[in-house]
Amino acid sequence: MESFITNLIDKLVFIFERLNWLSVIDLTLVTLIFFSILLLLRDTQAILLLRGILLLMVLVGILSNLEVLPAFSWLIQTTLPALVVAIPVVFAPEIRRALERLGRAGISRPKGKAASEVQNTLTALVNASMRLSDRRHGALIVLRRLDNLDEYVTTGVSLDARVTTDLLLQVFYPKTPLHDGAVIISGNRLVAAACVMPLSASGVLTRTPERQMGLRHRAALGISEVSDAVVVVVSEETGYISVVHAGRMIRRLDAERLSNILWAFYRPGAQKGLNGLLARLFPGASAARGEFG
Repeated sequence: MESFITNLIDKLVFIFERLNWLSVIDLTLVTLIFFSILLLLRDTQAILLLRGILLLMVLVGILSNLEVLPAFSWLIQTTLPALVVAIPVVFAPEIRRALERLGRAGISRPKGKAASEVQNTLTALVNASMRLSDRRHGALIVLRRLDNLDEYVTTGVSLDARVTTDLLLQVFYPKTPLHDGAVIISGNRLVAAACVMPLSASGVLTRTPERQMGLRHRAALGISEVSDAVVVVVSEETGYISVVHAGRMIRRLDAERLSNILWAFYRPGAQKGLNGLLARLFPGASAARGEFG
């Protein structure tokens, strides 16, 4: 062990003796790349796996350099190529979403007429949510942002209708054919109803002291974990209104707070310059971040 520490100190001294400004730039670029990867994987299941892998790699690196463990060193050197191939397979969904976020850089928010349409849609949504809450009618409303939700649209009934308060109230009226499932809204159009959403496996709901949250809330968390969608949930048991984004949930919202949170995601011109670019690359870094942080 003493020889290992001595060799490590010698290597560090060797590195610092040859450090120059090009090396600093090189190290800075590598650090930025790893920092960006961590930001892209933030709030996903992959971050837990990544932490475990990094910890294992550090431990394996230390143990494999010990001369007293030749068999262990041979095993690591033999299995390392397989691990390099396995990691992209394990992280395939997260890698795909990260590339999609990078590809969305430069996409602007709606302006002018489109912005007014979004405002009308959000107003109708807030009014419908409050009335559904008063009546204790459960609802699951998914607002599409930039990620494609076509695979979930196909699981429901296509409507392609303009979003209105009355339409949402009718869809979620109990015992109607479309009330059991989610509606997906894109722009000012209600694209489909009775859609099936993926259920969250993150365990967020199991850590809450309250027990009124069921499949609707799990589905809301699930779709928010695999896309950048914003989800509004109305509890059938309590009437509480919740907003879910990026695997995080805010509960017990009134009309004003619900409207402010939703509009923060769609307000044109809210993000400019570098802040706007970061907000598009890393959803959740918007004006609503304070609510979900």
